[in-house]
Parts: sequence; structure tokens; C-alpha cells
Amino acid sequence: MTNDMPEPCEPLALKIAAIAAQIVELHNQAIREYEPIVGRMIRSSSQDVREIEAMLDHLLDVACVPDGLKLFKALCRYYYFIDPASAACYVQCYRELWDDAESKE
Repeated sequence: MTNDMPEPCEPLALKIAAIAAQIVELHNQAIREYEPIVGRMIRSSSQDVREIEAMLDHLLDVACVPDGLKLFKALCRYYYFIDPASAACYVQCYRELWDDAESKE
């Protein structure tokens, strides 16, 4: 913490940092669970659009961290060859959720 922060803010800042750390851990846990499922879908050449789209929906939640984005991209690239328009919609959803303001300018 910086010395110019008022003392009453320090406990709040520590609580916020702890919650942020928990969120990061939840993202990492989800990624560990999703990774083998995504791998199976791609290796088995799954054509199950419902399953793929459900997983893409889940991956959008964790695409804010590098490993989550990696999985999202892999499944999106795979899905592109099944349904290019829907895959493009998922890319657009990602951009709306996670692209920063600088890249929108």
C-alpha cells in the first residue's frame, strides 16, 4: 500500500485484493476443468453444436486470463470450420466483453 492512502481504506483494499485473488483462482480452476473437455471435442472432431456453444459460453467467462483465452481461441478456430457465422459471433462477444477501451478507438 502507498503511504498516501488513508488508514480506513487499507482494510477495504486488502479485502478487495483477497476477493480478486479468489476470482483468479476460480478462473484457473475452471480452466483446468475445461481444458480436457475442449481437447476431447477437438480430437474427436465433435460436431455437437450445442456442446461446443455451451463450452464457448463458459470459456467467455474465463477468456480474461491468458490460459482461458488460449482455450477460447482454440475452440473458436475449430468451430469456425463447422459454423463460421456463429464462430464470428463468439469472437464479437469476446471483443465486447474483454477488449479494452484503447483497442476500440
